[in-house]
Amino acid sequence: MDYKEYFDIPEDTIYLNTPGNGLMPKSHHIWRQHRDAAFFAPSGMLREQQGEFITEVKNDIAELFHCSTDRIFCVPNFSFGFNTLIEGFSADTTFALISEDYPSLNYPIISRGFQHVYIEANENIEENIFNIVAEKRPDVLLLSIVQYITGLKVDLNFIKKLKVAFPDLIIIGDATQFLGTEPFDFDNSGFDAIGTSGYKWMMAGFGNGFLMVSQGLSLKIYEDAQSRPRPQEGMWSKKSILDTYFEPGHQDTLSHGTLQQSIRFLKEIGLDQIQQHIHRLSILAYDELISRGLILPFIERKEIKSSLINIQIPQELYPDLTADGLKCFPRGTGIRIGIHLYNDESDIERLLQLIDKHIWNSR
Repeated sequence: MDYKEYFDIPEDTIYLNTPGNGLMPKSHHIWRQHRDAAFFAPSGMLREQQGEFITEVKNDIAELFHCSTDRIFCVPNFSFGFNTLIEGFSADTTFALISEDYPSLNYPIISRGFQHVYIEANENIEENIFNIVAEKRPDVLLLSIVQYITGLKVDLNFIKKLKVAFPDLIIIGDATQFLGTEPFDFDNSGFDAIGTSGYKWMMAGFGNGFLMVSQGLSLKIYEDAQSRPRPQEGMWSKKSILDTYFEPGHQDTLSHGTLQQSIRFLKEIGLDQIQQHIHRLSILAYDELISRGLILPFIERKEIKSSLINIQIPQELYPDLTADGLKCFPRGTGIRIGIHLYNDESDIERLLQLIDKHIWNSR
């Protein structure tokens, strides 16, 4: 199916920059216009319904990603949610980090002085994780499901097996480069917490995200605070102690409402259908790029591949590629692209034509 019809993409643009910022469907634009108009109306009631509205957003998140609503927290972005989460751990907690993972994941651990070890990110990442966990016995494993520079993707079945092998290990994942690309069942994933920002593959723009926390972890974080009395004021009487940390004030209902529209959009199309569409285009892209020798060797060797691809061409070509309408971004040792549901075969063909043209011209 051609999903591009749901989006307003100019003919001269090849939009492959979802790892940087995803596009919103045309229906989101319409919804936001109506929502803003209704919110500004003095006679309207939307301003008084902020709490109920956020609950509705959580209900939709719970239905799509399979997590109880009382363990879902709406946050402005992944970084806010993650920083709030780790503040709930004791100072003697030890962490295992992935080398060169997203700064918002690793730096908060480093800057707070938590003891930590690093795990090398290559085609053997699962084996590397297992060995470090078995040897060093960290309390917490942190990792991005898809690495933001290279596109290296961890095997999600491995995470389940790791949790069985080390049930006391707390596993926290950044899913910002993952959620929105395939079905995901949080409560059966092996993760104790998953967070995401909404502006990439979730296609929901800035100012929204969410955190899902397992039942076990929800009882361990902010343990001292949870032993103290809950809020008694009427406006906070339904809040848990964790709500007061992750959702301490009013939420932007326009931003989180846009996230809700994305959740419903993904549900309507079906994450399984989206996964099939992305997988088919990704195979096409990988086959052609591998034949040209333009894929990182350890990514080429790894069986499981993501739709975030770092093409090994000189970053000096970036201005020329953007001038020709390619939306991409220089990262690491190449040019990063991402394939999402609004892409099609013609985008891959035009991408390859531009690469061939500019590489030939640069020689």
